[in-house]
Amino acid sequence: MGKISLRKAGKQYGTVEIIRDLDLEIADGEFVVIVGPSGCGKSTLLRMIAGLEATTAGQIIIDGRDVTEALPVERKLAMVFQSYALYPHMTVRQNMGFGLKLAKLSSGAIKTKVDAAADTLKLTPLLDRYPKELSGGQRQRVAIGRAIVREPVGFLFDEPLSNLDAALRVDMRLEIAKLHRTLGATMIYVTHDQVEAMTLADRIVVLKDGRVMQQGTPYELYENPANLFVAQFIGSPKMNILACKRNGDGQLDLSGQGFLKMPLRSDAAPVQLGARPEHLSLVAPENGHCRGTVEAREYLGGTTSVFVRNPELGLINVSAPADTGFGIGETVGIHIDNVRLSLFDAAGAAVIASR
Repeated sequence: MGKISLRKAGKQYGTVEIIRDLDLEIADGEFVVIVGPSGCGKSTLLRMIAGLEATTAGQIIIDGRDVTEALPVERKLAMVFQSYALYPHMTVRQNMGFGLKLAKLSSGAIKTKVDAAADTLKLTPLLDRYPKELSGGQRQRVAIGRAIVREPVGFLFDEPLSNLDAALRVDMRLEIAKLHRTLGATMIYVTHDQVEAMTLADRIVVLKDGRVMQQGTPYELYENPANLFVAQFIGSPKMNILACKRNGDGQLDLSGQGFLKMPLRSDAAPVQLGARPEHLSLVAPENGHCRGTVEAREYLGGTTSVFVRNPELGLINVSAPADTGFGIGETVGIHIDNVRLSLFDAAGAAVIASR
């Protein structure tokens, strides 16, 4: 079992609030990824769950037991840090089994647990090597193996892949996803990496200033952001935000640069329109909802990002086919898919377009 609940949890240093009145329910076996900008409190929250930071308000409950004041070892959680923290003078086998040795398990029991974890992580051929003889990805797998042998009720990951290069991060993402399927264990994963969050999570929790801005599946957050902050934080490249207002005909006026017809509730008063680059397309100037001048192009292999400057709407990123013919300095039209838009009011909250 690995159900984890936070109820009105808070963390305060003096007069500074880091985590504020936070409620979160994590189901047994769920993979939850916590994301947010630097300083939002995501690592602090993870350390509170682990017991490495004192909780100054509210409760932390694991499998129905209040562990708010419990020591880390009493919570039966395993934490994997950004740093591998392996003992350089110990072999892989010794590193993985060291915690079990401190717990005074028999050598036979330690060998059985280490061998099983090594088999799961494809570390068996490396058990007699030292950390200096391993790649970064192998070292991180050893750190994960050290956590697995403890058979915890849940795993906590604090940006575990940030020290790896791009290719190794891809490999390790696949390894962690496979590990979750194999173990079926509860996992809470903190990262600033958009791709890690979108590909690993059953559910993403977006933090800002110690508060939950939105939580849901990757699809829900990407397609239906609850507010402007989530809309711009989730997704890479970022969502385009364009100023707009409602006119008398029920259309959206794009700051005098063009009009967009879409069904709006009678009480809807959007002031900003959100459109992801892949929901825009380049057309002839006379056929677009707005127009502008191509300022830059970025060839990405499968697509080309075309940056179009509009005098009122600013710089608009359009995801175009890789072989798009529109060149720098050319005037182009931008067609907006009105089915895939997000609308926001003056306070930044999402506006429902139609009933």
